[in-house]
Amino acid sequence: MFKQRAIVIYSITALVGIIFLIRLFTIQVADDKYQIEADTRTIAPFVEYPYRGLIYDRNDNLLVHNAPAFDLMVIRKQAVGVDTLALCKLLDITREDYISKIRKADHIRPSLFYEMLSNTEYAHIQDQLINFPGFFAVPRTVRSYPHKSLANVLGYVGKISRRQLDRDTVNYYKQIDYIGKSGIENRYEPALRGKRGIKFKKVNNRRLITGAFRDGEWDTLSVPGDNIKLTIDLELQKYAEKLLAGKVGSLVAIQPSTGEILALVSTPSYDPNLLTGRKFSENFAVIQKDSLKPIFNRPLRARYAPGSMFKTIQSLLGLQAGVITANEKIYSDKSLIGDLAPTGYYDVKRAIKLSSNNYFFKVFRRLIDNRANKNSFIDSRIGLEKWQKAVNKFGLGVDLDIDISGAFEGTVPGTKLYDRYYGKNRWKFSNIYSLSIGQGELQVTPLQMANLGALLANRGYFYSPHIIKSIGNADEIPEKYTRKNYVGVDSIHFEPVLEGMALVVKEGSATRANVKDIEFCGKTSTVENSAGEDHSGFMGFGPKDNPEIAIAVYVENASWGGRAAASTASLVMEKYIRGHITRQWLEDYVLKGEFIY
Repeated sequence: MFKQRAIVIYSITALVGIIFLIRLFTIQVADDKYQIEADTRTIAPFVEYPYRGLIYDRNDNLLVHNAPAFDLMVIRKQAVGVDTLALCKLLDITREDYISKIRKADHIRPSLFYEMLSNTEYAHIQDQLINFPGFFAVPRTVRSYPHKSLANVLGYVGKISRRQLDRDTVNYYKQIDYIGKSGIENRYEPALRGKRGIKFKKVNNRRLITGAFRDGEWDTLSVPGDNIKLTIDLELQKYAEKLLAGKVGSLVAIQPSTGEILALVSTPSYDPNLLTGRKFSENFAVIQKDSLKPIFNRPLRARYAPGSMFKTIQSLLGLQAGVITANEKIYSDKSLIGDLAPTGYYDVKRAIKLSSNNYFFKVFRRLIDNRANKNSFIDSRIGLEKWQKAVNKFGLGVDLDIDISGAFEGTVPGTKLYDRYYGKNRWKFSNIYSLSIGQGELQVTPLQMANLGALLANRGYFYSPHIIKSIGNADEIPEKYTRKNYVGVDSIHFEPVLEGMALVVKEGSATRANVKDIEFCGKTSTVENSAGEDHSGFMGFGPKDNPEIAIAVYVENASWGGRAAASTASLVMEKYIRGHITRQWLEDYVLKGEFIY
């Protein structure tokens, strides 16, 4: 009996021992989960930030590149026995700054302590970091702008906001990441950002790296962002910026045959290098408080009355609708609306050349009041609805879909607007006649006026203006930028309008824009401004046959369109077509900027 009990006890003991041995083998050999858990106490993940894509102009001039920078990270649990005074002195921060930063840090995970050390700053502290347990540097890059140009086109990169994080449906971004905030940096963020990587390193208790964990088996490599080529001509852009320096204004130049934007100038501007690195917030606050609004992208967002430039559209609509003919003589005696043009008979060409307000008053009245219902209120309503739709086809009052965020649509007023002002069927032509000469409630952007120049150059169609030429190795751009947008006016009607525009430059209000051997077409505007001096505006293209460039210029508070705007546009067009200018006197005049004397 005793032997049997002993055998049972020995058997149970042996069985338990075997079970423990099997479990121990499983834990130590077959299943490495526990080994991994042990290992992870001595390894740390290091984010490998990708190189952001570079940006070039159409001629492969580098516009934006990456400069080295370093983020100082901390693991709060390991930051024990730190010589706080020495670290504060090294980083040039106060003890209060140190306490605030360390309190915000995670206890066991790496947290950002001090961001965007420059290469020089990091070199200064690199050898001393060993004296501060728990602290280590992570390399990354900041944007750098070698030409200090195109600030409002390129945009800037900044720390991601809470709102942007919430909108990140794929959970790519982290709280300390940087993201394109405006301009090209924002519009093409997915292409430019690349893809971050992670490297796992073995570290000792002083946070010193002792080697790669598992020979990099768990590592993922970062993927650089795509390089981008813009349609911008850097040399032309710089020249235009030079001409507009010291002025408040904008310039847009477009290649009519493609819709590619050659220059996009907003003045005053700022050095884009100010909005990089650790002093981003400080510099941004200073720039934002500037009363002249250098961050405001005037070519896309400033709204003006088109003024006399709009008369080209009125002519084309009148011709297409058949309410006028190209050679019809219409008498103007200044009795209907204020006018600087002389009394006499006008056809389309002469009306464009001399900018007769009374002529276009009569053309617009024919478009609006067709007397079909013998009720001026109903006729005006029907006429305005047709007119608004026709004007929208010219790219006014609609989104041109440029690939820079924030462009305004402008305003082409319709029946809803006047119903709100006067009440339904309580307004007629006499309430809206200022639209006939591009005033009243009409509002356009410089971009839209440059696009008008391009569609006039093309005799009836335009390509949506865009600034992207290629992304990465692909030369293809979105199909919407290669599609012709027809304005609904037969090409035959453009010739008298263009002849009138050519005469504006040769003999009319824009003679300063005239240049030997190149026939420019243009139209000036002196844009009414109730807050001060009128604004100077010009829209045109050149050469008249086989056009290469269309342009729009606005110079605020510079009075007549034939002075500041026409002169600036003419120089930029000649610079692009010839590669140099032949009228030094005109350049000196523009640079001096005394337009109203």
